[in-house]
Amino acid sequence: MNVLIIGCGMVGSALAETLDERGHDVSVIDKNGAKFDALSPKFGGFTTTGVPIDQDVLKRAGIQTCDALFAVTAQDDMNIMVSQLARQTFKVPKIFARITDIEKGKVFEQLGVNVICPTKLTVSAACAAVEDDDGVIDEVNFENHTVHFSTIDVPEEFIGAIPDDIRYEGEEMLFGVLRVGSGLILYRGQPINFVEGDKLIFAKKA
Repeated sequence: MNVLIIGCGMVGSALAETLDERGHDVSVIDKNGAKFDALSPKFGGFTTTGVPIDQDVLKRAGIQTCDALFAVTAQDDMNIMVSQLARQTFKVPKIFARITDIEKGKVFEQLGVNVICPTKLTVSAACAAVEDDDGVIDEVNFENHTVHFSTIDVPEEFIGAIPDDIRYEGEEMLFGVLRVGSGLILYRGQPINFVEGDKLIFAKKA
């Protein structure tokens, strides 16, 4: 599958590397060329420097032949504008936009854009982790896909360990750590040493 990613920040770079490792043809756009330094030396995709809403930049990056586009910059408005161009001008089959504003997200879901809302995910996971004792804490739907969240008290053998020491099941991943005194720590690949009292929040596609 040909995938175009808009934004090479923490989310965009991690997404690009993961899709590349899984055999997809990946192209990434960012207005700041220095952001591409975050990509692994093993990354085999393409990079394009330029403003993502410039149609010439989008064409150079391959939007006319892409099967899916992910707009994951840190700016809601930029992600929205790129998604509109992809949908209306270039007829991209699958469009995913990172939108932190829940109300804006609802509007664009109605327009056929698959919205990934970090705000909704964080609030849902954090509240459920505090209130639920049964393990399965919540689920969020994206189009016809469901993501399940679950939480566990950090096992004694994990105290002092880091996320890389965890053996994950299938497509499960660590979403964050709920820590007394610190609140919710979102996991973005940074080293976190687990301490006694932590609750580990996992996300897994159903």
